[in-house]
Amino acid sequence: MSKIPIPEGSLFGLANLPYGVFSMPGEAPRVGMRVADHVLDLAVALDDDVFARPSLNAFMAQGIDRWVEVRRRVTDLATGEVADSAVHPVSDVRMHLPIEVADYVDFYASEHHAANIGRMFRPDSPPLLPNWKHLPVGYHGRAGTVVVSGTDIVRPCGQYKTPDSDSPVFGPCRRLDIEAELGFVVGTPSPLGRPVPVGEFAERVFGAVLVNDWSARDIQAWEYVPLGPFLGKSFATSISPWVVPMLALDAARVSRPPQEPVPLPYLREEHPWGLHIDVEVRWNGQLVSCPPYREMYWSPAQMLAHMSVNGASTSTGDLYGSGTISGPESDQRGSFIELSWGGREPLDVGGRSSTFLEDGDEVVISATAPAAGGERLGFGDVRGTVVPPPT
Repeated sequence: MSKIPIPEGSLFGLANLPYGVFSMPGEAPRVGMRVADHVLDLAVALDDDVFARPSLNAFMAQGIDRWVEVRRRVTDLATGEVADSAVHPVSDVRMHLPIEVADYVDFYASEHHAANIGRMFRPDSPPLLPNWKHLPVGYHGRAGTVVVSGTDIVRPCGQYKTPDSDSPVFGPCRRLDIEAELGFVVGTPSPLGRPVPVGEFAERVFGAVLVNDWSARDIQAWEYVPLGPFLGKSFATSISPWVVPMLALDAARVSRPPQEPVPLPYLREEHPWGLHIDVEVRWNGQLVSCPPYREMYWSPAQMLAHMSVNGASTSTGDLYGSGTISGPESDQRGSFIELSWGGREPLDVGGRSSTFLEDGDEVVISATAPAAGGERLGFGDVRGTVVPPPT
């Protein structure tokens, strides 16, 4: 028996306690909780088989009362002594995809990002399309291509058309981009035919992860009219291995300015879910952007309500992304298409003039937020390295 050391200022202290799925060499993956620089094996520490599984889904499906109970029990354990067999240094474990992704939806909830894209591609028209401030715009992605941080990203191939060509060509994407996002994981499902009200967000959504929604901008530009994103988005979406519980993010909640025009009744929030989360984007180790999540126009509660308002069911393990997080300043843009303004304003990345990703490039997205007791909590990071397509 021993006590888990928690250094002062740790981003993974008792105010955080994120969940993940880990394995030791030669052993099957199972659910753990990060406490400072260690992983607590919950199946051993709590003597509960629901955690001896390779995903969080079975536990998440038990609902919010159970989430609160486990968080309390682990807090008690972590302030006392824990069996040595239940504690492993983070450096000794391998992290896996934390959830079985049932469905994946991605939104477009940043006004700054949407306006930047509009100004780039529709310079003679209003930057926002007429529907944008009336509903959270989104699209369905591909659940099977959601991967855990550290997974290499194979450069996608597809059709694209260059401005000086009359017809498309097929080949490797030449404008490979990232989108720095926050993702939300549904824990408690809802049945077909029953919309989820905004007020049920806290009891439905288990936690949040960092998301990199990799984007093939040239493939996307050619294919997206008239039905929207498809192959330009579906090849890979990376998420962080640690799921930060929404219970840990209560101290990160902030007020938001009133939405104008006033949303339709099903999207109105009595206590809006604004979140003060600071994101950082690094390109080959160089900090290139600091997107502020608090600037998002549509909240995660509104996204969930809109996603289900037509009667669509939600399932344990559903993942929905916020869309690119961008702020009002040029160094707060959460995609490279914005940072390079469509490729017309290259960035200096390690002495290289860069617009979009080259093979061998690594992108790392991290984030922190205020936590209870004046502390800060961390999401860890989501990272990926671009590799060439098979020959």
